[in-house]
Amino acid sequence: MAGRPRVGVLALQGDVREHAALLAQLGADVQLVRRPDELTGVDGLVIPGGESSVIDKLSRTFGMQEPIRHAISHGLPVLGTCAGLILLADAVLDSIEGQETFGGLDVVVRRNAFGRQVESFETELHVPAFGPPSVSATFIRGPVVETVGADATALAALPDGRVVAVEQGNLLGLSFHPEITGETRFHERFLRRVEARVQRQ
Repeated sequence: MAGRPRVGVLALQGDVREHAALLAQLGADVQLVRRPDELTGVDGLVIPGGESSVIDKLSRTFGMQEPIRHAISHGLPVLGTCAGLILLADAVLDSIEGQETFGGLDVVVRRNAFGRQVESFETELHVPAFGPPSVSATFIRGPVVETVGADATALAALPDGRVVAVEQGNLLGLSFHPEITGETRFHERFLRRVEARVQRQ
């Protein structure tokens, strides 16, 4: 269909299908992205949850790291969830040796901040930018944002004050998995940026 935004989902590892299904439900034309030539054809990109160190290594193996960094620096809208937030962060605590990120978000995140997968949990988050109702958020070995830099803005935090959602310009990073609970508002916020960029071009 003409006029539908073409959104890529980085399909190297992680919960790719869940994001693809939610984006399609919201009216996007979804492209799975594994190679640089597939990245050039999209208007926005989702980096899914999974294992950040594995996605990092595979992005380098498949020649995707530099093209993604270039796209981010040139304004491509990107949504990163869980591992995707780690990969968007400028700095990572508790990373494995040699782990790299795409960068772009002026934040410091802590990898696996909530412990092992068996310690996964769900909670309700108040997101002032959305208003009511609250967001049902699922955390699976997720990161937390330890430091929000001057260029980034916190969107949501846990009751103890730990930041779990941030945005900066064309980038949106979440510690949790809205695609699992069917929460659509973050993806809608991302798609509005995609559509705005398409209109400007």
